[in-house]
Amino acid sequence: MGKRISCLAGLMLCLVCGPASATTFTAQVTDQDGKPVVNAVVTLVAEGRNPPALSPRLEAEKVIDQREETFIPLVTVVPRGGRVVFANNDTTKHHVYSFSPIKQFEITLPQGVKSPAFVFDKAGIATLGCNIHDHMIAYVYVSESPWTAMTGRDGKLSIADVPPGTYEAELWHPQMPPGAPPPNEPVTVSGNSVTYVAKVKLLSPPPLMHSHSAHY
Repeated sequence: MGKRISCLAGLMLCLVCGPASATTFTAQVTDQDGKPVVNAVVTLVAEGRNPPALSPRLEAEKVIDQREETFIPLVTVVPRGGRVVFANNDTTKHHVYSFSPIKQFEITLPQGVKSPAFVFDKAGIATLGCNIHDHMIAYVYVSESPWTAMTGRDGKLSIADVPPGTYEAELWHPQMPPGAPPPNEPVTVSGNSVTYVAKVKLLSPPPLMHSHSAHY
């Protein structure tokens, strides 16, 4: 597994011109077999613009639940400066931790208890685990861009009211090969709508990720 596996990034931009001053950006993400990819995060990074300290377009506080020895959801998106609360609605105690550079913490969470809100003030990706149940894993994607969204089961997402301009479309998924640079494509936003189509190679999920494996 040490061999670096390159991502397959395919891009197709379709522009429908119109008089609107803001654009609806949509994306379709598929894997190497042409299947829709759920939990893929696409971020539009505006060139030459300073991101807001806290994006009003992204929900500022999210809850990550724990049920049947599983973090729900697998991927949580918050803006930089956003907050995450951990809830334990399982039948056992959990020990939640993150050793990621953007956020490090460890908490013991008894059954039926919610944690205080944790502030994620650095952009990047925090990987979560449980010291009691090693197969439990989840991710917090902290974005500086207000134009960030995550695909559903159909592999699609939509971001409304994107100002016209030039952006970099950055794509991330937890099963992308470690160390491989994420697909990063220039996008020109204009007119009423822009559609971004990407194809990415993903690794198989870890065997013990039984609860999330059917949905990436």
